[in-house]
Amino acid sequence: MAISMTNFTTDQFALLALRTSVITLDPHNILATNWSTTTSLCNWIGITCSVRHQRVKTLNLSNIGLSGIVSPQLGNLSFLVELDLSNNSFHGNLPQQLGSLRRLKLLNFGYNKLSGDIPTWIGDLHELQHLILKNNNFSGFIPLFLTNMSKLETLDWNDNLIEGHIPVEIGRIPNLKILRMASNRLLGTIPLTISNISTLKFISFTDNSLSGIFLFFPWSS
Repeated sequence: MAISMTNFTTDQFALLALRTSVITLDPHNILATNWSTTTSLCNWIGITCSVRHQRVKTLNLSNIGLSGIVSPQLGNLSFLVELDLSNNSFHGNLPQQLGSLRRLKLLNFGYNKLSGDIPTWIGDLHELQHLILKNNNFSGFIPLFLTNMSKLETLDWNDNLIEGHIPVEIGRIPNLKILRMASNRLLGTIPLTISNISTLKFISFTDNSLSGIFLFFPWSS
């Protein structure tokens, strides 16, 4: 019981750090009024806990107008499976501590103001199935660690500042279903290796500086 309580407190401290230290705007006062130490964190808005361990399993604070940076303390939510902070105004870089969330299956930071290179620690999230970073200000090149993410199904990086060529290695992501990198700064051609991904259902590279003929992609847009 002592170990369980310690872990529960770790989750609580991580969430309270998000509320008190890094959130600069909470226009609806959702966190200020609902995230209270007088009630179980499993009853807080945006939180779902696992039945067995009573640890935080999902954190969904999308579409509530939050502004601030992403708290490094979120990396202590070791049972987290889904993290969704989309459609807010988070800015700055993603903290490397999030690389500790090894159970994570969904990571959604779409529609924020985040910047910097795509973090290399994402490559350590081997359970990740959905990686959504669209409509931010991420820059740099497409990282090769994506080829090691065998469970990845959704890769949505539309509307960022990603540059350079599309690496041929991207065709080695075996279970990819959705690949979206429209409205970036990509150059060159779409590599033929992408046609080897038999699971792929949707692809979009529009509004880049790509050249060549893409007729071998019947599901592209």
